[in-house]
Amino acid sequence: MTLTQVPAEQKRHKRELHGLIREAIQQKNGFIAFDEYMQMALYTPGLGYYSGSLAKFGAAGDFITAPEMGDLFAGCLAAQTAQILESLQGGVVLEFGAGSGALAAGLLNELDTLGVLPEQYLILELSGELRVRQKETIKSRAAEHFSRVRWLDTLPVNLCGVVVANEVLDAMPVKVFEQDASGKVMEMGVGYAEANDEQTPFRWLPGEAGAELNSAVQALNLVLDGNSYRSEIAFQAPAWIESLSEVLEQGAVLLIDYGFRQAEYYHPDRDQGTLMCHYQHRVHPDPFFEPGFQDITAHVDFTAVALAARRAGFDLAGYATQGAFLLSTGLLDRMALDGSTKAQLELAQQAKKLTMPHEMGELFKVLALTKNFTQPLCGFEQQNHLNRL
Repeated sequence: MTLTQVPAEQKRHKRELHGLIREAIQQKNGFIAFDEYMQMALYTPGLGYYSGSLAKFGAAGDFITAPEMGDLFAGCLAAQTAQILESLQGGVVLEFGAGSGALAAGLLNELDTLGVLPEQYLILELSGELRVRQKETIKSRAAEHFSRVRWLDTLPVNLCGVVVANEVLDAMPVKVFEQDASGKVMEMGVGYAEANDEQTPFRWLPGEAGAELNSAVQALNLVLDGNSYRSEIAFQAPAWIESLSEVLEQGAVLLIDYGFRQAEYYHPDRDQGTLMCHYQHRVHPDPFFEPGFQDITAHVDFTAVALAARRAGFDLAGYATQGAFLLSTGLLDRMALDGSTKAQLELAQQAKKLTMPHEMGELFKVLALTKNFTQPLCGFEQQNHLNRL
């Protein structure tokens, strides 16, 4: 597959980020771990993919998330959010990485319709460019609720309410490892190679695995079957889960992302891992193509997230496919609303993408964590696979 290089006017941006990554590699004797590279490529202030000024979401960006498709996703998620807020007799909503602001606008409008508006809608967003876009979206689509929205730089304290993280875990930097047929574990990192302006100057480079990575890989008991095996481990996710537990006094965390339980994640047939990149609506496996201009992600190991949540003091309340969760929270009822033939067709297309197994329906999962909250969650009435984690 041939991918188009970045436009000439963005070459300065490209050279600056390349220079910072190259400097980091030189400072560490020619090798940096992949999670450090991924962190720089995605989050370097002003230059990283999520910190720069490029359009990322929707038709003009690199991918389309569920909230960008229309109102169905936000409407169903609002039903679950409303149940929790009603049980708590109030509270706030905290959204991580709010993207274009489409989910925030949709949730606020639907929660208003349900008569369960949060006291505040908090957004933790580190990208200044995305904050601007989120404000524009909410002002245009949910103007009457804009005064409830507050942007944060750090986690709040003594939180009571609902935490929403849609496609957040997949963008957390991961360690990449390779285990050979003998069982030896290597850490796959990043080295520098001279290249011209049209070629990537970075390449995979094997290095010695540290004690933490080696121990984590050995604990997976991978089926090597005489071959080497490459995959990823997300060490940042457990720390993030623990930080949520420290600030959430009462309520629930709803994690929506693509991924698998651990037995599926590290299946023998998935011997090249799950690392993938998104660039101009095309998916490809090269994380070194135009760093800073493409998204780099890895699927979520939901078993590891669930174990981290238990250790952090959360209760596990539900685990289901996105399709089952949306059906449990009223997707079919929302599709039955009166509307024009065109509107009905658009709803049908949304529902298909959100729920069909070959689209987002089964690859995406919803994991619910609760704290000091015992009421069964409506989103898991049709399916709850906690026992499979």
